Amino acid sequence: MDLAAIVTAFKERFGAEPETVVQAPGRVNLIGEHTDYNDGFVLPLALERATYLALRRRTDERVVAVSLEKGEATFDLSALQKGEGWAEYPKGVAWALQQDGFKLSGWEGVLSSDVPSGAGLSSSAALELATMQAFAVVSGFPWDPKRMARLAQRAENEWVGAMTGIMDQLISACGEEGSALLIDCRSLETKNVPVPEGTAVVVMDTTTRHRHAGGEYNERRRQCEEAAAFFGVPALRDVSMAAFGAREGELAEPARRRARHVVSENARTEAAAEAMGRDDAEALGQLMSESHMSMRDDFEISSPELDLMVGAAQAQASCYGARMTGGGFAGCAVALVQEADVGGFSERVAAQYREATGLEPALYICRGAAGASVVWGQLQK
Repeated sequence: MDLAAIVTAFKERFGAEPETVVQAPGRVNLIGEHTDYNDGFVLPLALERATYLALRRRTDERVVAVSLEKGEATFDLSALQKGEGWAEYPKGVAWALQQDGFKLSGWEGVLSSDVPSGAGLSSSAALELATMQAFAVVSGFPWDPKRMARLAQRAENEWVGAMTGIMDQLISACGEEGSALLIDCRSLETKNVPVPEGTAVVVMDTTTRHRHAGGEYNERRRQCEEAAAFFGVPALRDVSMAAFGAREGELAEPARRRARHVVSENARTEAAAEAMGRDDAEALGQLMSESHMSMRDDFEISSPELDLMVGAAQAQASCYGARMTGGGFAGCAVALVQEADVGGFSERVAAQYREATGLEPALYICRGAAGASVVWGQLQK
């Protein structure tokens, strides 16, 4: 990310230097898909790609936010109203903070993001947490990563209307450099888990896109709630594989297959963290590939492009395993690859995908980044 360009754009728009710059990363999930809103386990990495926001405090209650990619938005903190477009994310963050009792100050800022939008890499969470950081800095309240993640999730659920779980916001707030983060989405307990030695995580963007608020994501969530109610538990996290197997024949479709994915995915995610703990790349890769089959067949959130990308990756001798990642229907896949062959792997997979689809993919390595933070500068209180 070119911070100098963001600062220059701020000076051109507002006629002065920004007082601070904040950032919040996107994420790629190694395993644990659609388990977060089922109170289960997830295992994401924070990306080196992030939303950056250069800003200064205003003396009134207005927010003026200029996105270098999406245009300008202005809203009044004393009269928040729902609308459409990218500005609903910062507005939703302001609303959630106010609902939780925070007194907010206005600000003006320029933001830019190199997290691909709609790719399943949590560009929305990166925008939400960067906005949270901005409000924390200008309003003078302490930064509590887990509390901010909860409020950002509330903004996306109740203001934007996408019923996402806590994973995206929590990894953007709490990411640790060089590590994946095993997250218990019920307790919010986290544990750093190292990527196996001699391997690389490759994010593979199909360059196809989706929208969570479009209905399919929310429908899957409702189906999971239906299955949890059938088992008489608060969430599918509370159903073991044995308990599911004993009664799955009583569940109507598609709730049966949706539940089978979530229950088995929780087990895979815990097993994946254990495999990483003992530096077992083979076991981790196998679990990732099994996860893709479950998402494709039981949860039905894959796509032809995602299946092609995953298949091309799995066909490489240097690939331990691969799966689609994110909410589904489009976006990205992720592979665990021998580090020594990461360049050749990326070239071969990109060529096969390009030939099969006519689309130009984007592949890049993820090593794990720090969570939301102040990059430089601090307002004078």
